[in-house]
Amino acid sequence: MTAAEALPGVEYYWEPGTTIQWVYGGVGRHADLPNVRPMTVVQDDEDGLVAWLAPGTPLIKPVLTDGRELRHAGPVGMFVEERVLKLDVWRGTGILKVSPTGKPWSVWHFWAADETFLGWYVNLEAEHQRDLDGRRTTSVDYVLDLWITPDRVIEWKDEDELEGAVVGGRFTEEEAARIVADAHAAVREIEAWTSPFADGWKDWRPDPLLRLPEAPTGFAVTHIAEELLG
Repeated sequence: MTAAEALPGVEYYWEPGTTIQWVYGGVGRHADLPNVRPMTVVQDDEDGLVAWLAPGTPLIKPVLTDGRELRHAGPVGMFVEERVLKLDVWRGTGILKVSPTGKPWSVWHFWAADETFLGWYVNLEAEHQRDLDGRRTTSVDYVLDLWITPDRVIEWKDEDELEGAVVGGRFTEEEAARIVADAHAAVREIEAWTSPFADGWKDWRPDPLLRLPEAPTGFAVTHIAEELLG
């Protein structure tokens, strides 16, 4: 069954190997400036979506108007300074992302260049909404994150940026409190070692012959990474 043939009330899942766009939508006056990462579906079912962001993948992301990363503007400025979209490439070693059904977070698996597993990153975010025909899954980033080491030590990350998001008007105090509550809920699941932490994804490895996705299209890109010009 294709996305177009999916019937109302019937769940549709992408086949492994499908290229999708994992999108974090812009907010407020930056609503038309999303972060778009083409990824390859590894598994998709009632429990959630698992997708691979390969090294060297072309992507689109918002940056400051001078091309610098948003974090260079500081924990408040990164939410209020003007920004544009930039076509770039993923320079990391690759991330396996798991979006559990019904959860306000996704769980990212990181490896070193020698394939040593580094840990899990819990990205607090809105539950994903799918555009089946467009092959997109869209969320909103909640700024606050958690890092879990291989021996299960939990570290809180970007708390200053969440505070900056409130000062900058991206979130209200009430919304920030809910995000913190979501993080505590994630901590409880980590401590109980539920799915997807207990699912063995840290031992997964991508097919070495997997082709990189093409660059995302349909966005107003005003900066082009030099690496993609040649």
